[in-house]
Order: sequence, then C-alpha cells, then structure tokens
Amino acid sequence: MSQQGYVAAPPYSQSQPGIGGFSAGFGPSNSSLHYGHYGDPNSSYSAPQPGVSKSTVPFGSSTPVGPPPPGTHQFSQTNFQNGPSTPGQQPHRFQGPPPPSNTGSSYPPYSHQSQPAYPNTASTSSTTQLANQLNSMQINSYVSCSGPGTAPSSCMSSGHPASLQGPQLLPPTQQQMALPPGSQGPPPANSVNGLCAQPSLPPMARQDGIPGPVAPNPNLQQLPGQPPGPGYHPQQANYGPQMAGSQLSYPGAFPGGPAQLPGPQQKKLDPDSIPSPIQVIENDKASRGGQIYATNTRGQVPPLVTTDCVIQDQGHASPRYIRCTTYCFPSSSDMAKQARIPLAAVIQPFAIVPPNETPLYVVNHGETGPIRCNRCKAYMCPFMQFIEGGRRYQCGFCNCVNDVPPFFFQHLDHIGRRVDHYERPELSLGSYEYVATLDYCRNNKPPKPPAYIFMIDVSYRNINSGLVKLICDELKTLLDKLPREEQEESSAIRVGFVTYNKVLHFFNVKSSLAQPQMMVVSDVGEVFVPLLDGFLVNFQESRSVVINLLDQIPEMFADTNESETIFAPVIQAGMEALKAAECAGKLFIFHSSLPTAEAPGKLRNRDDKKLLNTDKEKTLFQPQVNSYEALARDCVANGCCVNLFLFPNQYVDVASVGLVTMCTGGTLYKYNNFQLDADSPQFLSDLRKDIEKKTGFDAIMRVRTSTGFRATDFFGAIYMNNTTDVEMAAVDCDKAVTVEFKHDDKLNEDSGALIQCAVLYTSISGQRRLRIHNIGLNCSSQLADVYKTCETDALINFFAKSAFKAILSQPLKMVREILVNQTAHMLACYRKTCASPSAVSQLILPDAMKVLPVYMNCLLKSCVLVGRPEIPTDERAYQRQLVTSMGVADTQLFFYPQLLPLHSLDLKSDTIPAAVRCSEERLSEGGAFLLADGLRVFLWLGVSAPPELIQGLFNVPSFAHISTEATSLPDLDNPFSKKLKSILEHIQSQKPYTMKLTIVKQREQSEMFFRQFLVEDKSIYGGASYVDFLCCVHKEICQLLS
Repeated sequence: MSQQGYVAAPPYSQSQPGIGGFSAGFGPSNSSLHYGHYGDPNSSYSAPQPGVSKSTVPFGSSTPVGPPPPGTHQFSQTNFQNGPSTPGQQPHRFQGPPPPSNTGSSYPPYSHQSQPAYPNTASTSSTTQLANQLNSMQINSYVSCSGPGTAPSSCMSSGHPASLQGPQLLPPTQQQMALPPGSQGPPPANSVNGLCAQPSLPPMARQDGIPGPVAPNPNLQQLPGQPPGPGYHPQQANYGPQMAGSQLSYPGAFPGGPAQLPGPQQKKLDPDSIPSPIQVIENDKASRGGQIYATNTRGQVPPLVTTDCVIQDQGHASPRYIRCTTYCFPSSSDMAKQARIPLAAVIQPFAIVPPNETPLYVVNHGETGPIRCNRCKAYMCPFMQFIEGGRRYQCGFCNCVNDVPPFFFQHLDHIGRRVDHYERPELSLGSYEYVATLDYCRNNKPPKPPAYIFMIDVSYRNINSGLVKLICDELKTLLDKLPREEQEESSAIRVGFVTYNKVLHFFNVKSSLAQPQMMVVSDVGEVFVPLLDGFLVNFQESRSVVINLLDQIPEMFADTNESETIFAPVIQAGMEALKAAECAGKLFIFHSSLPTAEAPGKLRNRDDKKLLNTDKEKTLFQPQVNSYEALARDCVANGCCVNLFLFPNQYVDVASVGLVTMCTGGTLYKYNNFQLDADSPQFLSDLRKDIEKKTGFDAIMRVRTSTGFRATDFFGAIYMNNTTDVEMAAVDCDKAVTVEFKHDDKLNEDSGALIQCAVLYTSISGQRRLRIHNIGLNCSSQLADVYKTCETDALINFFAKSAFKAILSQPLKMVREILVNQTAHMLACYRKTCASPSAVSQLILPDAMKVLPVYMNCLLKSCVLVGRPEIPTDERAYQRQLVTSMGVADTQLFFYPQLLPLHSLDLKSDTIPAAVRCSEERLSEGGAFLLADGLRVFLWLGVSAPPELIQGLFNVPSFAHISTEATSLPDLDNPFSKKLKSILEHIQSQKPYTMKLTIVKQREQSEMFFRQFLVEDKSIYGGASYVDFLCCVHKEICQLLS
C-alpha cells in the first residue's frame, strides 16, 4: 500500500524542495519554492507591480457609481444566499436534460452564487494604504479594488462599459473577496507552520468601528526564504483607538480621491463578509430539505450531510452509503495533478437507513450464487449492458462480454432493457445484498453465529470505584437486548465472561450447572483457553447461571489489592476462545490502567513532552512494542473484533493499547477520571448502543472501478494484508472507509467513472452475505465541471484521514504545511483555469468550495495536529483513532461544531433553532447556547441570561446558583426543560458516541476549555482565526499565481 497521503504531493519518504517537489511551477524557475504546474508553464500569471494600475473589475461584474444605499455597511448573514435574489437567473448545475420530475426539479442541485466580492484592505507594503472599499449589495454583488497603489478612480476600466450599468451577476460558481495580494513585499510576520498566525491585516472588530494603526512586531519579522519557526506565536491584539479619518470609501464614489492615507493603518475584514458554513448549510436545507432525492442520474451532487431528505435508490447507491469528494472526475491524470483535488469516496457500507426509506433487498440465487463478470469479477449490477437479445452482457467495469446463465435469461424490451429490470434489485438498484454460497465461507463451511465475550479488569481501582459492580449490574439487563435478525425470536449471539488483573479468570456458565465455575490461567506468557464447553453460551438458556455469576464477580474480588494489570494476553485469550469455537465475534474489554505487569505487551510510561514539535513526535502515535501489530493481524485473521472501554486517570498509552481496536474495526471509548455518579450515564449509554448495533462480522471489502482509474489508498478502522483487500474483523453502522483513486489511463466522458464496493460478511444470525454498493460518476475534460461538483464535507473527511495517517511517518509541521499548500493549490488552479479574469488582489472561491478554508483551518487547529504540552498525548491519539473511522456527517460536526442559541427558543414549535457561526462574537451576555461536536456537548450561559430560562432549566433562582459540576439537567416539568431535552436527544440520536454535558458559565474557569470549540476564532493554543487563515491562503494563492 502506498504511503502517499496527499494527492499529487511527493511520497512522504522523499525529501521535498520547499513544499511539494514539483519542478515546473508558476513564475520563474529559480523561485525558492516549487509547486505543481498548472497547464502550460509559459502561461503563468504575472501579478501587477506596486504602482501599476491594473483593471480590477472582474469580467461581467460591475462597479456601482455613487454613494451606497443606506445600511450597506451592515453585514448580516442574510446577505449570502446560495442563489441570486432575482428569479429566472438560475442556470442548472449541469447542462443537459432537466432531472426527472420526481427529483424535485424546481430546485436545481445547488443554484449558483452571485458573487460578493470580499473587501479587505491592507497591502503588504506598509507605505501603501488602501481605504476599504465596499459596494452596495443590491444583488449580493460587490466588487473591491485593492491592488496596491490603485486609486479608487482607476477601478473604472474603459474596457468594461458594463461596469457603469449597476450590479450584474458574475459567472456562476465563484465567490470573490478582495484581500491583500501576497505577491508583493516580504512574507507576513511569522508565517509559521504554513499558517500565517499574523497576516498582513490584523484581526479586528466589526466594519463599523475601524481600529487604528497596528505596527507589525519587528521582532517577529521573517526574512524571505527563511524557514518558519516552530509552533504558533501568540498574536498581538493591542488595537489603538478608532481614528476619525478612517472613513470607508467606495469605489467610484469619489473619483480621483486620495489613493494613500498617511501611516501604516490597517483595517478589519468583517467576519460577516466571508463565506459562512452556517449559511451554506441553511441554504441547502431550504432548497433540498424534506424532498425526495432520487439517485437515478450519474454524477449528480447529493444534498449536504446536514440536510434531511428522503433518499430513493434508483440505480446509484444512496449518499448515506457513499459520498465522493467530487462527482465528476477529471478525464486525465494531468488534469488531476493540475487541480490537486483528491479523488476519493467515503464508504459507510452499513450506514443506518431511516424507517421511511427502503431497507436493502436480499437476492438469493441458490447454489449458483451471485452472477459475476468472468474477467474482473464485478457483481451483476445496473452498469451491466445486456446484448444479443439478452443472451450475453457486457461488463460496465472491464467491457468483457459474458454469457448470461440460463436460469437468469430474460428477453429485452424495445430499448434494450430486460423486461424484468424493475423486479430485480441487482439490475435496478444501487445497493442490495446477495446470499453467499459456501465458496465464500471460511474452509467452505457455513459460519456459526458470532459470539460476544465480556472481559472485565478487576484490579483494585475498578473494584474500589464501583465500576465492576456497575458493569455487572448493567449486563444483567443488557444481555436481553443482543442484536437479532428481524424475523427471529431471540438473538443467535452466544456470550462468554472473563475477568483479569495479573492473571486471567475464565467462567464456565453452562446451563446445566447450579453455580458458575472459575478457572484461572496464570501463565499469561502462553495463553490457552482452559475450557470449551460451557464458556460460550446462549444467554436465554444459561440465564440463571449468568445472572448468578454477575452477582458474584464484584464480591469475589472485593478484597483485592492487586493494582497491576496485563492487557495483550487478555485480547489473545478472547481471540483463542473464538478460534476454538470456530466463530467470529467481539471482545468487550473494560480496562483502566497502563499494563505494567510482566507479560507480553507490557508497556512503560513513555509520555515525553520534550518530543513535541520535534521529528520524534511521530513516535508518540506509534505503538511502543511490536507485539500489538502481530496481535492485530491474528485477530483480523480470526474474525475477532476488539471494543475497548478505557477508564484512565493517567497515561495509558492509547496509541499502543488502541491499535488492535483500530485494526479490527472495533470502537474505542475513553472516560477520563471516571466518577460513578458523573460518568455512569455516558458510559452505560455507549455500552447499550454498542451492544445493540447492527454489525457485519469477519468482513472483507473490495472496491472495483471501471477502466482508467483504480483505488490506491484506504483509510479507516481496517487491516490490509495486500493492496486490494480491506479486512475488518467487524464493521458496524458508524464505520466508514475512505478510498482514494488515481488514474492509470484516460477516462471516457461517455461511460464515466464507475465504482463498485462489495463487502463479504457474516450476519448476526450467522449467514454469509455480500453487500454491494454501486455509484457512477461523470468525467470531464473541463476542470470547471470538476470544481462545480466538489463536496467540501467529503474533502475534509479525506484530508483529515490522510493527514492523521501521515503523522505516523512525517513531522507534524510538514503535514500542516502540505494541508495549507494543497488548499492554496486547489483554489489557485480554479482561479487560473476556471474563473473570469480579475485583480490578483481578489480571492475567488469556487461555489462548492467556498467554505473549504474554514473547515481546513479547523482541521489544522485540531489537537491531533497541534503539539502543545497542555494537550494530553492520549487525548491526541484517541481523537486520531476516532476520526480515522468516521463518516462524512461525523467529521463535519467534529471539525465545525454546532452552536445553537437557546434564549430565542420557540417553545411551541418542534423545530430546532437555527445554528450560528462558531465564534465568540456570536455569544451574548443575555443568552444561553448549546455547542455540540459529536463527542461533547456544552451548555454556555451568559452572565445575564434570562432568569426564567435559568429557573426553567435548573430550578434555581439565578445565574449565581447554577452548579457547573452537574453533567445532566434535572428532569423538570416545564416547557424550557422539555424543549432542551428534546433538542439534546435529537442531536444525540444521530451520533455514535454519547456526548457528556458540561455546563459553562461566562467568565468562569471552565470557559477557557469551551473556547477551543469556537473554531472560527484564534485558538488559545495558537491556531489562526478563520479571517487570518483566509488571508494566509490568499497570500499563498497570490504567490502561486505570480
């Protein structure tokens, strides 16, 4: 498997000249950094020189004349609709026949954006001063001219007479903002880690009050060509008083007005004037929410993951199962290298389908088994073309012509389609299942139903804290809820029990016994299973013996003083038990401390803060001993999935103990400093959800593609023995595998790019099955088509997973730089190949990627990629592992949390309040807000939050009486309390992890931790704010284009 994590960046093992080792680049060949070339190296852009007046009016746009209408300097989020405000100007996303009526054709799949131009004002040269220019925003379209040395009057270009006729729409699918060109002058002060922590324009308050001059800190100035220093530097925020002279000037309002004002004055970019993720989400909900989305067209872009709609499978897999980074692949590898847009699919093969959508049909061809192409082994699907009167079919993947088996023969109708087309799921649907034959089973024997083994750490701390009793009490009721097939009376899953500290205790719970029997294995170096008969049992048959055992375990070890534990032998024992029983299954391990007892897999505390920001930092994410990798391989080979519940109160080396969980498709849960009263609800909820999950066992996944491209890289909770087979000891509804594709030839625009994902697995009842998902994408020789169909949420999922894989072998600094560089490259290529000509000072974003910078900045600020001594190493390793197996919806919320205002709740309606942007500016002293990221949920209360709200939620008279110790809200019978509970339940219902509630009071200590989740702001650990990062990316783009 190749180690190359990023598209078109050189393999990580190579030394890189600058960033990205590509020779031909923009600009002269002797520039110090080399970037991937875009098209013809001779046609590189030249940036306007300081003092040279260059037309800055984008083609087809306009510069209104005269003063602005009242109120235009107020930026509200409503200024950015996803479509023009005038009806009749909505071109379709794809040229071609309109979609069939059942797709809701009244809404094109993302109407285009009429472009706002985002003004900003500082030039990098301190001698040049530009006033901030904002236009009237009658059609959300304003243009700014901020080329260095350009007087406002020079914005009028004789070549564009249209520029005097009032605002017009720019070409579809791009956003414009004027930012300082990055091509002139020295680099910004401390452009560190590829992030400009202090760009040429300081972060600032609103457009209404403009801060005075801020001189850049001379001590932090970097010389061109010097490597940036380590870490993010803190940013100066000492803004001077407002200056009387800093009035906004509007282009065309004062022809011949002064182009320069004295002093290095720099103004603020209004946060409301830059693209808002919330607005994009809300626009998509408004245009596509609640509708039926039919998957009957190749390459159509689905609604966003945040939009609720009903999905109808009509020949391509539902976006619940597969989402792509772009739904139109470039037709050649040269185009792909030029744009550097990753071509990837995020596949969640067992995703939950809501009750109002059809579950998967199961196709059973009896002993003949599934019909497959003779050459490439693809399964029968809607992409197969029947010919010769239905006697043969041509494979859509490899074009091989195959005979149709006699039992499967059917005549064709007048358009060449089989007359039974709609009666057969495998011919008409994108997703379906086949019953597999014995050829698909281990040793050609039908599999047995899977087993669950519960393995409890009974060391001193767990007994003392009450955890062991809590687990045993919960299992008594939980074992009645083991998953089962819908048509079955009871679950076929068998259960077994092990406890351990320095030794292992196996329990015989055979139904014929009066009392459970314990067998001790003290030779942990060579673990064996001391009993076969009576270890794995059907819970219903052995109920009384199992209940008896669960009552006895806490008492049995009540007087223990054993504090040392083993870990690897526990997994080994569980795996050997499953192997002996010849079945697949899951181990549920409840563990709390670093395994320091003498045994295989023994670990030492290696948590060394001195390694942060050095080349050895990557070792903190690698397992410290090799035995865990070998153990993971054995577990996968035997279909043994490991679910790990950790209860640490100090370092437990998650990177080592979590490795087997990661490789076997298991789930890792972590409860720091577990307190029985505070943390039980979260833990028990996680345990219940996990045991009840629909899961496929002993799974192997293959991704096949049509000719011209292939799957090259795989990211997820998976194990790979070779380059094609994705092995998972188990795969559940929340696990997603992200697959990257590369060209190996040209793609045909007519036949498109076809992908088939096949997962062979054992069901919970012990039936061997194949789950098939098919999706067809378009291909184009126009990069504009590729950019137009990108999906930012899927892109971020890919970038997060590939970066989190890269940190195992690369310095973090380099990984961060590659991410920034990749962002700039994608946007620079759009600017160069797809956008209409405009001033270099304008940042132009493709409509489908306009919030990519904010999400990318959130990823760069995630604790995994930021090495700071305050962040525990285990927390970083834990989050790295979680994200690696997340689907698109989960990474979207994780990197850009949902912030809901609660003080404006409509108590009579069922709707959830609209989210606001994740920034401190959106909080208000008189408000209350809920913030959720999928792992945690915070309730933030302003100092003057309404008393009736406080009384309604907490049953206390005032803000001062609220306790921040509580981790749940009291059950109160009033509209406020009921409404908040229903909102919390709704958010929770869609996420795999139970989110623990933290109550945060404004201006109290806990607010510091909460602020890290306000991802549009500067991080307390030094990450750039959204505005700063946008400026930084713009500078990179300008350098690429110059």
